[in-house]
Amino acid sequence: MRDGYLATWQGREYEAAPDGDNVRIYITEPGAVGFTEVRLGRHVRLLGPDECDDLAYVRTTCTWRGEPFIVLAEADGWLRLEYTGGRAPMARALGLEEFDFGVYQGWAPAHEVTDIVEHRA
Repeated sequence: MRDGYLATWQGREYEAAPDGDNVRIYITEPGAVGFTEVRLGRHVRLLGPDECDDLAYVRTTCTWRGEPFIVLAEADGWLRLEYTGGRAPMARALGLEEFDFGVYQGWAPAHEVTDIVEHRA
């Protein structure tokens, strides 16, 4: 599941982050020309404003137990979800943690999650 910026450069899609007028793109493979290792298994390249073919924000939404969520992460058959229904009593009834004021998150078994849709903006 994807949540965040994606950039297309030279026909390939990369995890990305806007940086002023530039865009940082990231890969995990070592040895790619023009990429600098910023930590083990994480390499970055800075693209100028005219080098990036496309930049989009991707968000994945879903339904769990009849309520709307954003998918934040996936691990070992579980999905990290953020509740978007706006009702604190419902979030608590679902057993979600209050991650921040009014922001409720939790892990759900992937097989219980339905209506998974990726949105690009």
